[in-house]
Amino acid sequence: MVVVVAVLLALGSIAFTLIVRGKDVPETPAISPTAHLEQRKVQIYENLRDLQFEYRLGKLSDQDYQKTKVDLQRELAKVLAEIDAVQPAQAKAATAPTAKGVVERVGRMADTCPHCGAKFPLPLKFCGTCGKAMA
Repeated sequence: MVVVVAVLLALGSIAFTLIVRGKDVPETPAISPTAHLEQRKVQIYENLRDLQFEYRLGKLSDQDYQKTKVDLQRELAKVLAEIDAVQPAQAKAATAPTAKGVVERVGRMADTCPHCGAKFPLPLKFCGTCGKAMA
């Protein structure tokens, strides 16, 4: 009898330890629709850097380097186009400058340099002549 109680107690403690409750499992983070494309983009950029490094070391001929570089750039262009197609229009609208923001930015810029006196047809942030800040 004591053996049966000990076995049941051992099995009960093992079962209690191994049972996973739904409320204890953390929620899975939302997966971005472009996550796999972003990873592929990073991979292509790394491949381009490695390709350029190997070319500079002399491991690749000019012809091989140019062909591989063009192939990687084409693949990168496709991935970037897919990312742009997948991203929602709302994200693009949020990053687009508003008319108010453009007016405020232009208001902070000047068309006459306070340092050298150069005049420009459009307001600029930096002087095209001396390179100093216009504001």
